[in-house]
Amino acid sequence: MSIPQFLLKGSVVVSAVVALLTNFSVLLCFTQSAELRSHVPGIFTLNLSISNVILALINMPATFLGVASSAKPLRDPLCRAVSFTETFITCNAMLSMAALSVDRWVAVVFPLRYSSKMRYRDALVIVSYSWLHSLTFSLIQLMMGWGAYSHTYASCTLHLDAEGASRRSAYVTFTALFHCSSFALCLFVLCCAYLKVLRVARSHCKRIDVITVQTLLLLVDIHPSVKERCLAQQRKRRRRAAKKICIFIGSFIICFSPYVITRLVELLPSVDVPRHWGIATKCLVYAKASSDPFVYCLLRHQYRKVLVNVIYRIDNLKSPGLIRTVDDSVSSAFKPVFR
Repeated sequence: MSIPQFLLKGSVVVSAVVALLTNFSVLLCFTQSAELRSHVPGIFTLNLSISNVILALINMPATFLGVASSAKPLRDPLCRAVSFTETFITCNAMLSMAALSVDRWVAVVFPLRYSSKMRYRDALVIVSYSWLHSLTFSLIQLMMGWGAYSHTYASCTLHLDAEGASRRSAYVTFTALFHCSSFALCLFVLCCAYLKVLRVARSHCKRIDVITVQTLLLLVDIHPSVKERCLAQQRKRRRRAAKKICIFIGSFIICFSPYVITRLVELLPSVDVPRHWGIATKCLVYAKASSDPFVYCLLRHQYRKVLVNVIYRIDNLKSPGLIRTVDDSVSSAFKPVFR
């Protein structure tokens, strides 16, 4: 076994294990907290987590078998089913991220009208469209027979085998349209929504800074350390919003763009993609499934508080004589991140 192959196999295994643990943690938080279930963005987060769990249970093991054996690990019917699942889940996950960005934009730009603009019914309509959009491309791929094992990616994925070479023009059109309506569309929505959020956040920071400066001018006898602390908080507020948005958009671009660009370049007849590069881009896509819970959920105060409650509940089951509950002092020990 070569070193690159060992690293690729390890990457797939780590991505699968982390994705299962973190996304199941998110699902556990939803089952244990009525507050999280009552929030409209929770529908999008739940849809994203379920997609990531399915990806980790079906597609990642299939890719691991393909990398380990360097051959097609599954029979044709099962391989087509795995390919169908990959197309559906990947597209659905991207659209869920776009929906979360739209929800954040509505919450920040229209805070007083958020409850009327983003209701449970609206969220369910968006999720239904996401499923319908993803299902349409998956069914077309299945009916056209474009789901097969690709040696380049060691996966059962969208692939044109030698038998379907006569329909190459239709395959090229479908592949380009699929990536434009999933990756490109979601990236456009992410950038537009979060940049508007950043603009509003900066305007709020400027207003807060003006009030803070005026207060400091009124307090002539204020201690220099207090003044320096206030100025440091101003700088921290300015960087916080930009940091969050860079994480949201940056993780999407870093994990998905190498794979999508490779798939589009691969459509050129003269291009031959190296196997190790193809599998590496696939591993980046899988890494997104394992990082999404941290980006959107587990670093938020509400989710961490629920997880702490679950941990203490497990401790109480181990020692029935000690019935303890987590109070606010325990949860406040964890400094909130991504509120």
